[in-house]
Amino acid sequence: MKKNKSTRITLWIFIGLVLGILCGLFMPGRYEWALPFIELVSSLYMNALRMMIYPLVFCSLIVGIKGIGSVSKTGKIGLQTVLFFVGTTLFASLLGLFLPEALGLGKGVEIQMMETTVEATRFTSLLDTVKNLIPANPIASFVNGDMLQVLVFAIIVGITCLALKEKAAPFVKVVEAVNDISIKIISVVMYFTPIGVFCSISSVMYANGLDTILALGGVLLALYITFVLYVLIVYGLVVVRGMGKYPVGQFFRKVLPAALNAFGTCSSSATLPISKRCADDMEVPNEISSLALPLGATINMDAVSILMSFMIVFFANACGVEVTLGMMITVMLSNTLLSIGCPGVPGGAIACFAALSTIAGLPAGIMGVYISINTLCDMGATCCNVLGDVACAVAMKNTCKLDKKPAK
Repeated sequence: MKKNKSTRITLWIFIGLVLGILCGLFMPGRYEWALPFIELVSSLYMNALRMMIYPLVFCSLIVGIKGIGSVSKTGKIGLQTVLFFVGTTLFASLLGLFLPEALGLGKGVEIQMMETTVEATRFTSLLDTVKNLIPANPIASFVNGDMLQVLVFAIIVGITCLALKEKAAPFVKVVEAVNDISIKIISVVMYFTPIGVFCSISSVMYANGLDTILALGGVLLALYITFVLYVLIVYGLVVVRGMGKYPVGQFFRKVLPAALNAFGTCSSSATLPISKRCADDMEVPNEISSLALPLGATINMDAVSILMSFMIVFFANACGVEVTLGMMITVMLSNTLLSIGCPGVPGGAIACFAALSTIAGLPAGIMGVYISINTLCDMGATCCNVLGDVACAVAMKNTCKLDKKPAK
């Protein structure tokens, strides 16, 4: 019954996605009056997901750490997760630089540039991020939506609960109750996901239009082919099958709801509750998924690295800027650092690209062109990132053996 219900929801999400694309591309002018209503429904759906992101992340992380039973095991899971994401991000950035240069993308292309006032992300912000990992005001972290600070605060509280043992039991019971409430609310929101995805994707397609899609169709096609190959080979064969010993076909079938939601909403953070549910369907222990998935939504930006590197090479070739080996190494390392701090929300990659384009010596006017296609690129990148989050959790189910004996 549960499997049939999940299959039906996935089918309806896919139908909503296809209908939303068609509606956004071919909506006649006389139906523009419906656009505000579509955007309203999209906003309501996104807000319903975001409403439970931070309570779910905070509570599930504490429950997961408490369930692990020891500080050493918590550190083991956290270290494996961080090493996994940093390693794959470096590889993704290198792939994103090599492929477009090898294919000669952008050479002979004329770009009409527009002026823009996008502020670039500075490298000092990475140091500031590390410096501000421990929140001076945890409540403000929730209010401001600082996921890294929320994660660190939850880890500190969870480890403290482990140390206090029975003394922390009343608090842990409250957290478990809030966690159950959050999961129940997300389960209800899931039934409205097809409508939310339909409205989100149709407004995106309407805003960009068919002309924009066709004008940059070549580079977008190459980018999406790269995403697909990366997902199938790296996540599917290497991570899920090789490391996780899990059937690849079954993985992609069960993770489809999260992938479609990420594609339609362009937000890995908003997809986090659905990713957690998909991981549960694959019997990933809560101790692993509650730590790996929130970390993944925050620091796993493999597809953003591919996207950034891809676009830097494309625009460099189009603008006549020489792509040297030194430039490629600088962009790869800088891209890795910036992508880790890239927020998992729609448009989060724009500021990162502004920084990388400055480092690569590209004209400032290319930002206007990039912004016009950012959402179209971001849809595939977010989908890829979410698949990577869940793939990591599935792999760690096999690589990070947990002792199920209760802690003393």
